[in-house]
Amino acid sequence: MRVSAIIPAFNEADRIGKVLEPLKEVPEVEEIIVVDDGSSDGTADVAQAHGVKVIRLPENKGKALALDAGVRAAKNELLLFLDADLTGLRPEHIRKLLDAYRDGGADIVIGVFKEGRAATDFSMKIAPFLSGQRVLHRRVWERARKVLDEETSFGAEIALTKAALKEGWKHRRVTLEGVSHVRKEEKHGFWEGLIHRLAMYRDILRTVFRRL
Repeated sequence: MRVSAIIPAFNEADRIGKVLEPLKEVPEVEEIIVVDDGSSDGTADVAQAHGVKVIRLPENKGKALALDAGVRAAKNELLLFLDADLTGLRPEHIRKLLDAYRDGGADIVIGVFKEGRAATDFSMKIAPFLSGQRVLHRRVWERARKVLDEETSFGAEIALTKAALKEGWKHRRVTLEGVSHVRKEEKHGFWEGLIHRLAMYRDILRTVFRRL
């Protein structure tokens, strides 16, 4: 199993190292690609210091298009998507995701937080399909990307879910015990974080109602 890990990142210089370190300990992850989505805080420099491949986007395009840039640059057919702001990630979590895919029977494996933080655990219970931690084949992404466009920044997970429903793909969920992420309100302050969150919900809804 040869895997390309793709991490879209926007101003995550203080956090991305905690994702890259456990990734580098998993032999199956042959390639790690960080897509710096127009950051202004040195995210790309931190990623390069970890010895991974870095793609720099000149301006912020949003998660979906950052992921697509990473997929286009990836050399392997099997893809691992991870968020850049994860906390508590360990090599065994990554192996758990990959093993679930290797076991067969699923086109997409989704990692769901558990026993990380109350707020993110609750979000995962309400909407596990919004998790950004996924393993999938390139062909799955190529089908899902048809519902992405320049106006859809946060709809990647919904696009994958819609494509899975339409094509009849099977998915499997695995729990990632002790994993969470930094919420937008913590990164940007309450009001700016709320604006970012509302923008995310807007793009998710746009993707939900856009036909494949």
